[in-house]
Amino acid sequence: MDDSKMVGGKVKKPGKRGRKPAKIDLKAKLERSRQSARECRARKKLRYQYLEELVSSKERAICALREELEMYKQWCSAMDQGKIPSEIKALLTGDDHKNTQSSSKTPKNGKSQASSNGPNKSI
Repeated sequence: MDDSKMVGGKVKKPGKRGRKPAKIDLKAKLERSRQSARECRARKKLRYQYLEELVSSKERAICALREELEMYKQWCSAMDQGKIPSEIKALLTGDDHKNTQSSSKTPKNGKSQASSNGPNKSI
């Protein structure tokens, strides 16, 4: 008995399944390969641009943080010498105004608390 089957009026022979290799023109195959390579290079270029922008933004952030750290070091150095930087004074007086309004009373002798703190602090 013959192993071939009749399907849709065509005789199918048993054996390999799946796609049959198409007869591709060599020039068309080379052109597709070139196009694929162009697209790959374009994607690579975009990826490198993105990474370079990311690196530069991180470097800017690092520089800003280093400047901030240097400012804090200078503040600490000044405070070690007994001087209070004007920026810290501004921060403290801003906080003091909030706290004094809610919890402190003026002394009976009429002197403010800032003047009774002693000679080391000058406000």
